[in-house]
Amino acid sequence: MHKAEEPKLRLFVFHHSGGSHLAYRDWPAGFPAHWDVRIPDAPGRGPRDRRPALGDAGALLDHFLHELDTRLTGPYAFFGHSMGGLVAYELTRRLLDQDRTPPVWLGISARGTLHPDGDPVRRHLLSDTELRHELTTMGGTPSEVMDHDELWELFEPTIRADLRMSETWRTPPLTAPLPVPLSVFGGTRDQVAPPDRLDGWADATEHFLGRHLFDGGHFYFQDHLPAVAAQIQDDVRRAALLSARAPSAVTR
Repeated sequence: MHKAEEPKLRLFVFHHSGGSHLAYRDWPAGFPAHWDVRIPDAPGRGPRDRRPALGDAGALLDHFLHELDTRLTGPYAFFGHSMGGLVAYELTRRLLDQDRTPPVWLGISARGTLHPDGDPVRRHLLSDTELRHELTTMGGTPSEVMDHDELWELFEPTIRADLRMSETWRTPPLTAPLPVPLSVFGGTRDQVAPPDRLDGWADATEHFLGRHLFDGGHFYFQDHLPAVAAQIQDDVRRAALLSARAPSAVTR
């Protein structure tokens, strides 16, 4: 038997609050065939997933570290959208703290810089009516969920738990910029993570590869996936060049 050929890169895409891999199902086809694009689900996604949604970001990070453990080898990269940006960033910090090989590149999307006291916005405390209106404005949640009471009652606990986790997570300040190259992505008309809230990510890394804005709101990538995928590939290539020039910059 021939041993399966290792991919040139594994790209892990972490989903938004209340989301799942289904919102990113078109992503793998947008990248080279020799890339292995994975969209891991947090627990509690959909009616077939009997696991309860986790209400604590620390527990979610533990979950992903355990689930992805053997795949975090060879060249790999993280991209996280909204809540997924928190996951991608904090996983990177944990891997570095554990003296494990971190991702070669970190992409943060539609997520403002994290603050030690958490996010001042508290959408998870909104009433059902207010939250449904907020999510409809943001986009990203299927209209059939928003328009039907029975479906909303099914998905609302997971959405609210994700928002609570994302908005109340407290992260220790960095003692030094991350050695991992980092890029930030966003929508020009995003009211949740407007462009000015993305600027602080430049201070979180030794190698900032730029802020990439696309026309659109919080889920800008839905209309610009080919351009977003191309930018990710370009930034991963630039990050790999940095790694080749200075191996210590992205490994410990």
